[in-house]
Amino acid sequence: MIELSPPLRRAVPDDAAALAELVNMAGEGLPLHLWAGMAEPGQSPWEVGQQRARRDEGGFSWRNAVVAAPAGKVIAALVGYPLPAVPRPLPSDLPSLFRPLKQLENLVPGTWYVNVLAVRPAQRRAGWGRRLIGVAAQLAWAARCRAVSLVVADGNLAARRLYAACGFHEAARRPVVKNGWSSDSRDWVLMRRWLRAGDAGAAQP
Repeated sequence: MIELSPPLRRAVPDDAAALAELVNMAGEGLPLHLWAGMAEPGQSPWEVGQQRARRDEGGFSWRNAVVAAPAGKVIAALVGYPLPAVPRPLPSDLPSLFRPLKQLENLVPGTWYVNVLAVRPAQRRAGWGRRLIGVAAQLAWAARCRAVSLVVADGNLAARRLYAACGFHEAARRPVVKNGWSSDSRDWVLMRRWLRAGDAGAAQP
């Protein structure tokens, strides 16, 4: 367990609404598109997202999240976890939207995977993304992973520049499958950053 310096802290279940908003920002609207298809009668897509964030298990769970909450308001979030050392076969019923993402994940087994990294628009360009990447590196080190990995849409140029500046390099690509989701991006880009000794304390201010 690593120590976090305020305003960074571990997420709690009551952060579910903020986590749903931030994961949708990171996913460029894809999460909301998927939640809409999962919603029960009378249930909104946002309620589905919040419900999933409140789960104790699963990749998108509050238990896997670190948030930045200056003055008590969540403005940024990191959600991540170690990937299995041995890639898992893709389930036959996996929706086509997810298949390229899972294919890319399977190319970097044993890495610490950044599922979500998002900062609210009004707080961008203030160093929160870099700081949370530092947290990811420290969590990866603590988990004895050799690298941090993530997938970003090729059209998200600001995020790709940030990751490149933080030492990530492109490792592979897969075409985006849209199926009703509106996006200008053509490819999902897998990026990876190998860890170094200094990452053991990367989350410290």
